Amino acid sequence: MKTKIVWLLLAVVAMELASCGSNGGRFRLEGRLRNMNQGEFWVYSPDGGIEGIDTIPVREGRFAYEADLNNPATFVVIFPNYSEQPVFARPGAKVEVKGDASHLKEMTIGGTDDNKLMTQLRMELNRLTPPDVPKTVSTFIKEHPQSPVSIYVLRRFFVLDPQPDYKQALTLTKLLLKEQPDNGQLLALKKQLEGLQKGAVKTQLGKFTATDVKGRKVTEKNLKAKVNVVTAWASWNYQSTDMQRRLKQLQTKYGDKLAVLSICLDGRVDDCKKTVIERDSLKWPTVCDGRMWQTPLLRQFGFATIPANLIADQQGRITHRNLTPMKLDEQIDQLLRDK
Repeated sequence: MKTKIVWLLLAVVAMELASCGSNGGRFRLEGRLRNMNQGEFWVYSPDGGIEGIDTIPVREGRFAYEADLNNPATFVVIFPNYSEQPVFARPGAKVEVKGDASHLKEMTIGGTDDNKLMTQLRMELNRLTPPDVPKTVSTFIKEHPQSPVSIYVLRRFFVLDPQPDYKQALTLTKLLLKEQPDNGQLLALKKQLEGLQKGAVKTQLGKFTATDVKGRKVTEKNLKAKVNVVTAWASWNYQSTDMQRRLKQLQTKYGDKLAVLSICLDGRVDDCKKTVIERDSLKWPTVCDGRMWQTPLLRQFGFATIPANLIADQQGRITHRNLTPMKLDEQIDQLLRDK
């Protein structure tokens, strides 16, 4: 009898170990979106849950994605309209997405407390006017200093906003670090924000090094003309490609008085090369590494949307930020007309 009990216990333990080994660290994201038949999403992880960018195929409105995880991570799903939605992943957890492709703001994400919390906050923000959003998000962060949701919304609404508030972002980051002193993501964000304090109007361009789509090295030394422009664009965004066309006309008009550096957010480097080299024949350096919003130069210049731009003078002092394509055109014309 004792022998049978021992063998039974060993069998139970073996089953439990097998179960843990097969899916204990496997995270699964699945869902269904109405009014969407087929297509694909992109997904990346800003805190290292996965490397690079993966694709999630959609068939008859349904999709599923799995990843091996050793630690909690944040995934960001990019939809066909290029809107983004965070998903908070944990090893062994399953998260479900429900919604309508024509009303993505109303979709719900459940399965874990963090995703439910993000859904509740998003629904609340949907009801607010834009001026009320920062205060609500700030309050949320202060009330949930240990949640990964707070880290995401801090970056989204104070760092990656078209009009970023780096000072408030740094204050909130320090507040979160009091609760999470060993959080590597927060420590890196603090360092980044301290650097971004220098990226505002009336400050100097910092040093940087990158490689453009033609394999050429690009540094701050490329921006030594009378007027210097840095832009962020993508081939799928009309307003940003319009900005590039206007700059091409201006550089033809003013020659070496105008220096331009562009950062392309295309997810496929070949798409960017095709636009830059074959179609538009842009002569200035264009950086595209396929990392989209994770491209390091975006953080260097504090860009969070497309189109985005800044103007710097010959001494590298930033004079303007995030002008509309038309205003950018007018401002450059004004600065160089009499020079």
